[in-house]
Amino acid sequence: MRVDHLSWLLLACLATAACKRDTAPVLPAPVDAPVAQSATPAAAPAHIDETTTAKAKEMPSLRVTTVDGNTFDLADQRGKWTVVNFWATWCGPCLQEMPELSALDAMREYIVVVGLAYEDTTVEEMRAFLEKHPVVYPIALLDVYDPPADFDTPRGLPMTVLVGPDGKVVKTITGPVTAHDLETAIAAAGGPKAG
Repeated sequence: MRVDHLSWLLLACLATAACKRDTAPVLPAPVDAPVAQSATPAAAPAHIDETTTAKAKEMPSLRVTTVDGNTFDLADQRGKWTVVNFWATWCGPCLQEMPELSALDAMREYIVVVGLAYEDTTVEEMRAFLEKHPVVYPIALLDVYDPPADFDTPRGLPMTVLVGPDGKVVKTITGPVTAHDLETAIAAAGGPKAG
């Protein structure tokens, strides 16, 4: 009996050490997430159609309530180029790109920007933050444990997804992005040229 107790204690210590060694994620992970994952992706559950899932990521849906109480629906943006920007208030590069994204949204009537704040905060705290860092585009708070299903979970911030006028994903950019980068991507995908 004593050996079993010591074995259990040793396993608990090893598990704790492994957790401490591996707890430097870029973004918070769910509390009930497994410590180790298999290198081989698991097969999709029988009730999920992989073709449908692939099409959803190709033509994602997104409907969120913004911090000003309005609804942003990606489907309503058809005919325009939509910039979906995942960001956080604690992310320096995110803050640096916000004024440029705001100017892009204001200056180009064929471009719409939406900011998805990927952090655990309240609407009131976000409103206070936006008073100090105003933008013209809508901002919505995301649940970091339940991000939009049709978009890849950000592995780092900022992450920007460019959606074309047809509702299809044109490009995903991880890391800081400029208005020039986005306008170049739009022109390369057949949209208007910058300038």
